[in-house]
Amino acid sequence: MPELRQDPVTKKWVVIAIERSKRPFDFPVRQENIKGGNCPFCVGNEDKTPPEIMAFREEGTEPDTPGWWVRVVPNKFPALDPKLNEAPEQNFYLKMPGAGVHEVLIESPDHDSSLDKHSSHQVREIFKAWRARYQALINREPLKYVQIFKNEGSIAGASLSHPHSQLIATPLVPPVIAEELKGTQEYYGDKGKCLYCDMISQELREKARIAVENDDFLSFCPFASRFPFETWIMPKWHQPGFEMIDDGMLSSLSEIVQKTVQKITGTLNNPPYNIVLHAAPAGYNDVAFYHWHLEILPRLTIVAGFEWGTGIIINPTPPEAAAEYLRNYDNEKNAEKERLSWQQIH
Repeated sequence: MPELRQDPVTKKWVVIAIERSKRPFDFPVRQENIKGGNCPFCVGNEDKTPPEIMAFREEGTEPDTPGWWVRVVPNKFPALDPKLNEAPEQNFYLKMPGAGVHEVLIESPDHDSSLDKHSSHQVREIFKAWRARYQALINREPLKYVQIFKNEGSIAGASLSHPHSQLIATPLVPPVIAEELKGTQEYYGDKGKCLYCDMISQELREKARIAVENDDFLSFCPFASRFPFETWIMPKWHQPGFEMIDDGMLSSLSEIVQKTVQKITGTLNNPPYNIVLHAAPAGYNDVAFYHWHLEILPRLTIVAGFEWGTGIIINPTPPEAAAEYLRNYDNEKNAEKERLSWQQIH
Protein backbone atom coordinates (compact mmCIF):
# COMPACT_ATOMS: atom_id res chain seq x y z
CA MET A 1 0.00 0.00 0.00
CA PRO A 2 1.44 3.43 -0.91
CA GLU A 3 2.06 5.98 1.84
CA LEU A 4 1.91 9.75 1.94
CA ARG A 5 4.67 11.03 4.23
CA GLN A 6 5.24 14.60 5.38
CA ASP A 7 8.65 16.21 5.78
CA PRO A 8 8.66 17.53 9.37
CA VAL A 9 10.73 20.58 8.41
CA THR A 10 9.10 21.90 5.23
CA LYS A 11 5.67 20.24 5.72
CA LYS A 12 5.81 19.07 2.09
CA TRP A 13 4.34 15.70 1.21
CA VAL A 14 5.89 12.83 -0.74
CA VAL A 15 4.38 9.59 -2.00
CA ILE A 16 6.31 6.46 -1.02
CA ALA A 17 5.08 4.13 -3.76
CA ILE A 18 5.65 0.86 -1.91
CA GLU A 19 3.77 -1.22 -4.50
CA ARG A 20 6.22 0.07 -7.13
CA SER A 21 9.18 -0.62 -4.87
CA LYS A 22 12.42 -0.67 -6.83
CA ARG A 23 15.65 -2.45 -5.96
CA PRO A 24 19.09 -0.99 -6.77
CA PHE A 25 19.45 -2.84 -10.07
CA ASP A 26 16.05 -1.65 -11.28
CA PHE A 27 17.60 1.75 -11.93
CA PRO A 28 19.53 1.72 -15.24
CA VAL A 29 22.64 3.89 -14.97
CA ARG A 30 24.32 5.14 -18.13
CA GLN A 31 28.07 4.80 -17.70
CA GLU A 32 30.04 7.81 -18.86
CA ASN A 33 33.44 7.78 -20.53
CA ILE A 34 35.84 9.86 -18.45
CA LYS A 35 38.41 11.47 -20.69
CA GLY A 36 41.41 13.60 -19.90
CA GLY A 37 42.61 15.46 -22.94
CA ASN A 38 42.73 19.22 -22.70
CA CYS A 39 41.08 19.46 -19.27
CA PRO A 40 41.59 22.92 -17.69
CA PHE A 41 41.62 21.40 -14.19
CA CYS A 42 44.47 18.97 -14.86
CA VAL A 43 48.05 19.52 -13.64
CA GLY A 44 50.01 21.59 -16.14
CA ASN A 45 46.93 23.49 -17.31
CA GLU A 46 46.85 25.98 -14.44
CA ASP A 47 47.01 28.86 -16.94
CA LYS A 48 43.66 27.74 -18.40
CA THR A 49 41.78 28.79 -15.25
CA PRO A 50 41.50 32.21 -13.60
CA PRO A 51 44.25 32.83 -10.98
CA GLU A 52 43.83 30.60 -7.93
CA ILE A 53 42.22 31.98 -4.78
CA MET A 54 43.85 29.39 -2.51
CA ALA A 55 45.55 26.02 -2.83
CA PHE A 56 47.02 23.26 -0.74
CA ARG A 57 50.37 22.73 -2.44
CA GLU A 58 53.92 21.56 -1.97
CA GLU A 59 56.16 23.95 -0.10
CA GLY A 60 58.15 26.18 -2.42
CA THR A 61 55.79 25.91 -5.39
CA GLU A 62 54.30 29.07 -6.85
CA PRO A 63 50.59 29.84 -7.27
CA ASP A 64 49.11 28.70 -10.57
CA THR A 65 51.82 26.10 -11.13
CA PRO A 66 51.93 22.32 -10.55
CA GLY A 67 52.52 21.04 -7.02
CA TRP A 68 48.98 21.38 -5.62
CA TRP A 69 46.62 18.70 -4.34
CA VAL A 70 43.52 20.90 -3.84
CA ARG A 71 43.05 24.15 -5.74
CA VAL A 72 40.33 26.82 -5.63
CA VAL A 73 39.74 29.20 -8.56
CA PRO A 74 37.00 31.63 -9.62
CA ASN A 75 34.52 30.08 -12.02
CA LYS A 76 35.43 31.19 -15.54
CA PHE A 77 31.75 31.55 -16.39
CA PRO A 78 30.23 32.69 -13.07
CA ALA A 79 26.52 32.50 -12.30
CA LEU A 80 26.95 35.61 -10.10
CA ASP A 81 29.36 38.55 -10.44
CA PRO A 82 31.28 39.91 -7.41
CA LYS A 83 31.63 43.36 -9.04
CA LEU A 84 27.94 44.22 -9.19
CA ASN A 85 26.65 46.56 -6.47
CA GLU A 86 23.61 48.39 -7.86
CA ALA A 87 20.52 48.79 -5.69
CA PRO A 88 17.49 46.52 -6.17
CA GLU A 89 14.65 47.79 -8.38
CA GLN A 90 10.94 47.22 -7.90
CA ASN A 91 7.84 48.22 -9.80
CA PHE A 92 5.47 45.34 -10.42
CA TYR A 93 8.40 42.90 -10.61
CA LEU A 94 11.28 42.90 -8.14
CA LYS A 95 14.79 42.52 -9.48
CA MET A 96 18.27 42.96 -8.07
CA PRO A 97 21.80 42.75 -9.48
CA GLY A 98 23.25 39.26 -9.79
CA ALA A 99 25.99 39.99 -7.27
CA GLY A 100 27.80 37.18 -5.52
CA VAL A 101 30.71 34.78 -5.65
CA HIS A 102 31.17 31.66 -7.79
CA GLU A 103 34.20 29.45 -7.20
CA VAL A 104 35.40 26.01 -8.30
CA LEU A 105 37.13 23.71 -5.80
CA ILE A 106 39.33 21.35 -7.82
CA GLU A 107 39.44 18.29 -5.60
CA SER A 108 42.46 16.40 -6.92
CA PRO A 109 45.25 16.55 -9.52
CA ASP A 110 44.09 13.08 -10.64
CA HIS A 111 41.60 13.47 -13.47
CA ASP A 112 40.35 9.89 -13.15
CA SER A 113 39.77 9.83 -9.40
CA SER A 114 36.50 10.44 -7.57
CA LEU A 115 35.17 10.97 -4.07
CA ASP A 116 34.74 7.24 -3.48
CA LYS A 117 38.27 6.45 -4.73
CA HIS A 118 40.35 9.25 -3.17
CA SER A 119 42.62 8.47 -0.22
CA SER A 120 41.07 9.28 3.14
CA HIS A 121 43.65 12.07 3.53
CA GLN A 122 42.60 13.60 0.19
CA VAL A 123 38.92 13.59 1.18
CA ARG A 124 39.80 15.35 4.43
CA GLU A 125 41.75 17.99 2.49
CA ILE A 126 38.75 18.57 0.23
CA PHE A 127 36.49 19.28 3.20
CA LYS A 128 39.22 21.38 4.77
CA ALA A 129 39.08 23.54 1.63
CA TRP A 130 35.28 23.65 1.86
CA ARG A 131 35.55 24.94 5.42
CA ALA A 132 38.24 27.49 4.56
CA ARG A 133 36.25 29.06 1.74
CA TYR A 134 33.02 28.93 3.75
CA GLN A 135 34.67 30.72 6.67
CA ALA A 136 36.17 33.32 4.31
CA LEU A 137 32.80 34.26 2.79
CA ILE A 138 29.98 33.67 5.29
CA ASN A 139 30.37 37.04 7.01
CA ARG A 140 31.39 39.08 3.96
CA GLU A 141 28.95 41.83 3.01
CA PRO A 142 26.65 41.86 1.11
CA LEU A 143 26.62 38.05 1.08
CA LYS A 144 23.90 36.27 3.06
CA TYR A 145 24.36 32.62 2.16
CA VAL A 146 27.16 30.30 1.03
CA GLN A 147 26.12 27.26 -0.97
CA ILE A 148 28.68 24.51 -1.58
CA PHE A 149 27.69 21.65 -3.84
CA LYS A 150 29.08 18.83 -5.94
CA ASN A 151 27.66 17.60 -9.25
CA GLU A 152 28.90 14.12 -10.14
CA GLY A 153 28.15 13.09 -13.72
CA SER A 154 26.69 15.05 -16.62
CA ILE A 155 23.10 14.10 -15.71
CA ALA A 156 23.72 15.72 -12.31
CA GLY A 157 24.99 18.90 -13.98
CA ALA A 158 28.76 18.40 -14.22
CA SER A 159 30.16 19.96 -17.40
CA LEU A 160 33.67 18.62 -16.69
CA SER A 161 34.48 15.13 -15.45
CA HIS A 162 37.59 16.15 -13.46
CA PRO A 163 36.67 15.81 -9.74
CA HIS A 164 35.51 19.17 -8.46
CA SER A 165 32.86 20.90 -6.38
CA GLN A 166 31.54 24.45 -6.50
CA LEU A 167 30.66 27.33 -4.22
CA ILE A 168 28.11 30.05 -4.96
CA ALA A 169 27.57 32.79 -2.37
CA THR A 170 24.40 34.87 -2.75
CA PRO A 171 23.20 38.25 -1.43
CA LEU A 172 19.93 36.67 -0.29
CA VAL A 173 18.81 33.64 1.69
CA PRO A 174 17.63 31.02 -0.85
CA PRO A 175 13.96 29.96 -0.63
CA VAL A 176 14.83 26.37 0.33
CA ILE A 177 16.85 27.55 3.32
CA ALA A 178 14.27 30.19 4.26
CA GLU A 179 11.65 27.43 4.29
CA GLU A 180 13.83 25.27 6.55
CA LEU A 181 14.46 28.20 8.90
CA LYS A 182 10.72 28.87 9.13
CA GLY A 183 9.88 25.23 9.86
CA THR A 184 12.60 24.72 12.44
CA GLN A 185 11.90 28.04 14.17
CA GLU A 186 8.21 27.14 14.50
CA TYR A 187 9.14 23.74 15.93
CA TYR A 188 11.52 25.35 18.42
CA GLY A 189 8.76 27.77 19.45
CA ASP A 190 6.40 24.84 20.11
CA LYS A 191 8.80 22.28 21.60
CA GLY A 192 11.75 24.32 22.84
CA LYS A 193 14.11 21.96 20.98
CA CYS A 194 15.94 21.74 17.66
CA LEU A 195 13.88 19.75 15.16
CA TYR A 196 16.98 18.24 13.57
CA CYS A 197 18.35 17.17 16.95
CA ASP A 198 15.03 15.42 17.61
CA MET A 199 15.20 13.87 14.14
CA ILE A 200 18.63 12.41 14.94
CA SER A 201 17.31 11.01 18.23
CA GLN A 202 14.37 9.42 16.42
CA GLU A 203 16.60 7.86 13.75
CA LEU A 204 18.93 6.46 16.42
CA ARG A 205 15.95 4.91 18.22
CA GLU A 206 14.38 3.36 15.13
CA LYS A 207 17.64 2.48 13.32
CA ALA A 208 15.67 1.43 10.23
CA ARG A 209 16.88 4.31 8.04
CA ILE A 210 20.53 4.55 9.18
CA ALA A 211 23.14 3.82 6.49
CA VAL A 212 26.40 4.69 8.29
CA GLU A 213 27.27 6.05 11.72
CA ASN A 214 30.37 7.26 13.53
CA ASP A 215 31.03 9.14 16.77
CA ASP A 216 30.14 12.55 15.36
CA PHE A 217 27.81 12.01 12.39
CA LEU A 218 24.78 10.08 11.25
CA SER A 219 24.17 9.11 7.62
CA PHE A 220 20.54 8.13 6.99
CA CYS A 221 17.77 8.01 4.40
CA PRO A 222 15.21 10.57 5.61
CA PHE A 223 11.67 9.48 6.52
CA ALA A 224 10.07 11.56 3.75
CA SER A 225 12.77 10.91 1.14
CA ARG A 226 11.95 12.66 -2.13
CA PHE A 227 14.19 10.46 -4.25
CA PRO A 228 15.38 6.83 -4.19
CA PHE A 229 18.45 6.46 -1.96
CA GLU A 230 18.39 10.12 -0.91
CA THR A 231 20.79 10.27 2.05
CA TRP A 232 21.47 12.98 4.64
CA ILE A 233 24.59 13.35 6.73
CA MET A 234 24.09 15.31 9.93
CA PRO A 235 26.26 16.10 12.98
CA LYS A 236 25.01 14.39 16.12
CA TRP A 237 25.80 17.52 18.12
CA HIS A 238 23.85 20.74 17.63
CA GLN A 239 25.72 22.98 15.20
CA PRO A 240 23.93 25.62 13.09
CA GLY A 241 26.77 26.79 10.82
CA PHE A 242 29.25 24.81 8.78
CA GLU A 243 32.01 27.26 9.71
CA MET A 244 31.86 25.93 13.29
CA ILE A 245 33.20 22.45 12.46
CA ASP A 246 36.54 21.73 14.18
CA ASP A 247 39.42 19.55 12.97
CA GLY A 248 38.22 16.43 14.79
CA MET A 249 34.73 16.68 13.33
CA LEU A 250 36.22 17.48 9.93
CA SER A 251 38.00 14.11 9.99
CA SER A 252 34.77 12.35 11.04
CA LEU A 253 32.85 14.14 8.30
CA SER A 254 35.30 13.18 5.56
CA GLU A 255 35.22 9.57 6.75
CA ILE A 256 31.43 9.23 6.78
CA VAL A 257 30.94 11.09 3.50
CA GLN A 258 33.38 8.79 1.73
CA LYS A 259 31.85 5.64 3.23
CA THR A 260 28.35 6.79 2.31
CA VAL A 261 29.34 7.65 -1.26
CA GLN A 262 31.15 4.32 -1.60
CA LYS A 263 27.97 2.52 -0.54
CA ILE A 264 25.82 4.57 -2.94
CA THR A 265 28.15 4.15 -5.92
CA GLY A 266 28.67 0.45 -5.16
CA THR A 267 25.03 -0.37 -4.57
CA LEU A 268 23.74 1.61 -7.55
CA ASN A 269 26.56 1.01 -10.08
CA ASN A 270 28.08 4.52 -10.05
CA PRO A 271 25.01 6.71 -10.49
CA PRO A 272 25.16 10.45 -11.12
CA TYR A 273 24.49 12.35 -7.92
CA ASN A 274 24.50 15.75 -6.25
CA ILE A 275 25.84 16.65 -2.82
CA VAL A 276 24.49 19.89 -1.37
CA LEU A 277 25.33 21.66 1.87
CA HIS A 278 22.48 23.14 3.91
CA ALA A 279 23.81 25.50 6.58
CA ALA A 280 22.74 28.53 8.59
CA PRO A 281 22.85 31.86 6.72
CA ALA A 282 24.94 34.82 7.87
CA GLY A 283 23.74 36.02 11.28
CA TYR A 284 22.24 32.65 12.24
CA ASN A 285 25.39 30.83 13.32
CA ASP A 286 24.40 30.69 17.01
CA VAL A 287 20.67 29.91 16.78
CA ALA A 288 19.23 27.02 18.75
CA PHE A 289 16.75 25.92 16.06
CA TYR A 290 18.83 25.23 12.92
CA HIS A 291 21.29 22.41 12.22
CA TRP A 292 23.60 22.15 9.19
CA HIS A 293 23.71 18.97 7.13
CA LEU A 294 24.68 17.47 3.78
CA GLU A 295 22.17 15.98 1.36
CA ILE A 296 23.30 13.35 -1.17
CA LEU A 297 20.83 12.99 -4.03
CA PRO A 298 21.36 10.15 -6.53
CA ARG A 299 19.81 11.01 -9.91
CA LEU A 300 17.84 7.83 -10.59
CA THR A 301 14.35 9.05 -11.48
CA ILE A 302 12.77 11.81 -13.54
CA VAL A 303 10.45 14.43 -12.09
CA ALA A 304 7.34 14.23 -14.29
CA GLY A 305 3.90 15.80 -14.74
CA PHE A 306 2.33 14.88 -11.41
CA GLU A 307 5.34 16.21 -9.51
CA TRP A 308 5.48 19.48 -11.48
CA GLY A 309 1.72 19.93 -11.21
CA THR A 310 1.36 19.22 -7.49
CA GLY A 311 4.78 19.65 -5.91
CA ILE A 312 4.35 16.14 -4.45
CA ILE A 313 7.23 13.84 -5.37
CA ILE A 314 6.71 10.11 -6.00
CA ASN A 315 9.55 7.98 -4.62
CA PRO A 316 9.49 4.30 -5.69
CA THR A 317 12.00 3.13 -3.07
CA PRO A 318 11.06 3.34 0.63
CA PRO A 319 13.90 4.91 2.64
CA GLU A 320 13.91 1.94 5.00
CA ALA A 321 14.67 -0.38 2.06
CA ALA A 322 17.26 2.00 0.63
CA ALA A 323 19.06 2.25 3.99
CA GLU A 324 19.09 -1.55 4.31
CA TYR A 325 20.73 -1.92 0.91
CA LEU A 326 23.34 0.70 1.83
CA ARG A 327 24.06 -0.85 5.23
CA ASN A 328 24.52 -4.27 3.67
CA TYR A 329 26.87 -3.13 0.92
CA ASP A 330 30.47 -3.87 1.88
CA ASN A 331 32.38 -4.36 -1.34
CA GLU A 332 32.03 -5.14 -5.04
CA LYS A 333 31.89 -8.87 -4.36
CA ASN A 334 28.70 -8.41 -2.33
CA ALA A 335 27.22 -6.20 -5.03
CA GLU A 336 27.94 -8.79 -7.74
CA LYS A 337 26.44 -11.56 -5.58
CA GLU A 338 23.23 -9.57 -5.14
CA ARG A 339 23.09 -8.73 -8.85
CA LEU A 340 23.35 -12.43 -9.84
CA SER A 341 20.76 -13.41 -7.24
CA TRP A 342 18.34 -10.79 -8.55
CA GLN A 343 18.85 -11.96 -12.15
CA GLN A 344 18.23 -15.61 -11.18
CA ILE A 345 14.97 -14.76 -9.43
CA HIS A 346 13.72 -12.73 -12.38
